[in-house]
Amino acid sequence: MESIAYAAVVVAVITALSWLVRRLVRPRPVVPDEARAAFESQRGELQRLFFDAASATGKPRGLTWKACDFGEELILVRDRQTRELTAFVPVTISFEAIPGSDMEDLPAVGNLRCATAVFHLRARRWTTAGRALFNLEPADAVRHLSGQYEGA
Repeated sequence: MESIAYAAVVVAVITALSWLVRRLVRPRPVVPDEARAAFESQRGELQRLFFDAASATGKPRGLTWKACDFGEELILVRDRQTRELTAFVPVTISFEAIPGSDMEDLPAVGNLRCATAVFHLRARRWTTAGRALFNLEPADAVRHLSGQYEGA
């Protein structure tokens, strides 16, 4: 009887320690205010990363990225599956035609394009793959992608 009581105490202690370790090791979720502050502190670097990544995609075909003018608005959303935070920022993009491409003589090439720049918070750091949601303001992007994202 004494060995059963001893085994029960050992199991209870191991269970409690296991729960405590899981609780301490699990990262604390990032709250939107902290994410917003982190984004703002990295904004200049993130804008450069976005431009470099977007320029490297080769899209749109026949055009090169000339400049991006970022707006101040920042909308945070949460991915419904991964629970990661995503930021939508308005951007106005200008392109120029690649010499010799089929876009070279089109007058619309010089038109400014509105888009939403997409940034992701991963491992407590903001990053971007240069994804631009063309012809969508951030609020429109939230509505358009409501199946994937929800308000943060």
